[in-house]
Amino acid sequence: MNSDFKTYLIQNANLSEEQYFELIHNVQSKSIKKGDFLLRSGEVCLYSFFVNKGLLRSYTIDKSGKEHIIQFAPEGWIITDRSSSFFYESSDLYIDAIEDSEVFFLEDKFFDNLSCISPEFAKSNTQALHNHIRNLQNRINMLLGATAQDRYLQFVKMYPAILLRIPQWMVASYLGITPESLSRVRKELTRKSKTE
Repeated sequence: MNSDFKTYLIQNANLSEEQYFELIHNVQSKSIKKGDFLLRSGEVCLYSFFVNKGLLRSYTIDKSGKEHIIQFAPEGWIITDRSSSFFYESSDLYIDAIEDSEVFFLEDKFFDNLSCISPEFAKSNTQALHNHIRNLQNRINMLLGATAQDRYLQFVKMYPAILLRIPQWMVASYLGITPESLSRVRKELTRKSKTE
């Protein structure tokens, strides 16, 4: 098992080496090729996906065939469809790989076992869930009322390390604007930075 996942667990759960190896002996790690799917709309999401290496995204496709990106997940992030997983319902989401990736497939029982072993992780996991909800609420507010420029600046703050790793149409999809509008926003920000 790669040390990045181990570091994540040790930092968030304060595990000993023995506890770590006890927990991960049933955890699957898979190499995922760029473009491969981990979840398709209509399937039940059975796992949370820890990105050890690479980059994933979740998105929906509307009736006209247009993609709407919900989340990006670079290294050290977890991505899933919580609603599908928790309620055991068909997902509306697709999750696929933007880059060749190494992913850990985590079942709910993994998190249950980890929380039993580590009260620190139970607290950390609850904090992460509330942070996720807060970010989704902020995202909804931004989509409903913020300018395209403000949305872009928020995106840069949220995902500073992936700007050069994803095509601009994906950034535009996440922001809910056209690629042309994104190009105008970026030009305007460049112009402002040169005059300040």
